[in-house]
Amino acid sequence: MADVAVFQQNGFHARFDWGYEGVKALAPVSDIVVIVDVLSFTTCVDVVLARGGVVYPYRFRDASASEYAARVHAVLAGKRGEPISLSPASLSAIHEGCRIVLPSPNGATCAFLAKDSGAVVVAGSLRNASAVARFIRQTGGVVTVIASGERWPDGSLRPAFEDMVAAGAILGELRGYWLSPEARLAVAAFDATKPELYPLLCESASGRELIAAGFAEDVAIASAWNASQTVPVLNREGAFVPGR
Repeated sequence: MADVAVFQQNGFHARFDWGYEGVKALAPVSDIVVIVDVLSFTTCVDVVLARGGVVYPYRFRDASASEYAARVHAVLAGKRGEPISLSPASLSAIHEGCRIVLPSPNGATCAFLAKDSGAVVVAGSLRNASAVARFIRQTGGVVTVIASGERWPDGSLRPAFEDMVAAGAILGELRGYWLSPEARLAVAAFDATKPELYPLLCESASGRELIAAGFAEDVAIASAWNASQTVPVLNREGAFVPGR
């Protein structure tokens, strides 16, 4: 089996990879790790922080999540359709300063895996792509953008159109950075879809899934390119807060 270093895209300032294994391989050799989960974890994080709240990512929605929420004095998000959930629309009406534990098998889990790597962990999406890119340029160092992707029923990674496109929106604004071939592919994906972001997001597998389930508003919120200037950064307490 090849050494993991082969897959770390060494020598490039800006890198791109997928899911849990991408985090495990690249976070330890990165100064900044941007987690992208457009539908819907990182979009939810942006919406909550815009209302003065904080988000604690958590891997599982189980009894341990309830215990964790109590420990950090936060509200545990429920399933879609509940008042507070992994739905950007449901979070648009939360009270100012709300503290939320937000479990997710994709974006939250990737953030959770990255938090002890030593890298600065950022939540990126279409909504805050330019703001995140500006933060990266100002902070400096090697950056890896992780497209969280989705899951097939057997738990394996399903690459998600929307996450690659949002990753490309961020990477494409890193002027002066030497992009890996993987990162350049993400930028090309964004450039090819930029004129039709919303309709293509609606027609993507993830978009169709949410629209069929009655969550079309979530897709609209997630597709709002550069609607936000918020840069969510994971702090030492394990919460996403506005970056400085």
